[in-house]
Amino acid sequence: MRHPDLAAFLSNRNGALSKGPVAMIFAEDLVEIDSTIAHHQDRGFTDILLFAPPELTLTRLVEEDIHRIDFNALEPGAVPTAVNTVIETAPGLWMYYCYNAEYLFYPFCETRSVAEMLAFHTEERRDAMLTYVIDLYAADLWRHPNAVALKAAQLDRSGYYAQARSVDGAMMDRQLDFHGGLRWRFEEHIPKDRRKIDRIGLFRAKPGLRLRPNHTFSDEEYNTYACPWHNNLTGAICSFRTAKALKLNPGSTFDVQSFRWHNSVDFTWSSQQLMDLGLMEPGQWF
Repeated sequence: MRHPDLAAFLSNRNGALSKGPVAMIFAEDLVEIDSTIAHHQDRGFTDILLFAPPELTLTRLVEEDIHRIDFNALEPGAVPTAVNTVIETAPGLWMYYCYNAEYLFYPFCETRSVAEMLAFHTEERRDAMLTYVIDLYAADLWRHPNAVALKAAQLDRSGYYAQARSVDGAMMDRQLDFHGGLRWRFEEHIPKDRRKIDRIGLFRAKPGLRLRPNHTFSDEEYNTYACPWHNNLTGAICSFRTAKALKLNPGSTFDVQSFRWHNSVDFTWSSQQLMDLGLMEPGQWF
């Protein structure tokens, strides 16, 4: 179903946002939107909200199966504003947000739904889940000039690190800034405030909760990587977004002839590979 804007959707949602988990996909351009939708449908999200440019053309079947909202995701502040509006409308629901050409993985996602995973996470008294944005990139930029190639995707197998997070000089409990991937290797082209790869991609809405522009939340407990007593589940959002931006941005495109280096490996599109590389954590979920 198509809606001219978010307000129109919220006033006529026909049962949407009545139960979760809900996925919000923000399309910054027209690249791999169908595959992004299909991937998250396979994960088992109850509702998918697609915020997309009006010029996007979807098949009738896809458009009838989701809630499409005309939206400009490139407008400054538009994405957190939209997420916060949905939070206000549906407190208590588990939610997820990503951009087009991004794909959610969590431990054992091939055989377990996102609802099953979040039920376990909720039993551990967690209201948010840390996800690492893992950069994907095409192996051959001559064949794939926008750096996006699902069947020939690669990722970095190492080069990730974490730093203690401080706010106004105070060290934050159980919070870290994570770095790595293309944002680390090509950091001269990335603004300093956009270099970290951690994102609270999954969270439970509640009154007063606000998403900040830096992918953290107003409730600091939501920004923690684990509870105080043991490690918790973490996930990965495998994303072509940075590679696409580096290759299409006039300021960096000529400096990037290839993203491949000695630590590049083929992406197998499996949760086991991501766990083997230490890019997400099963915690106590077996």
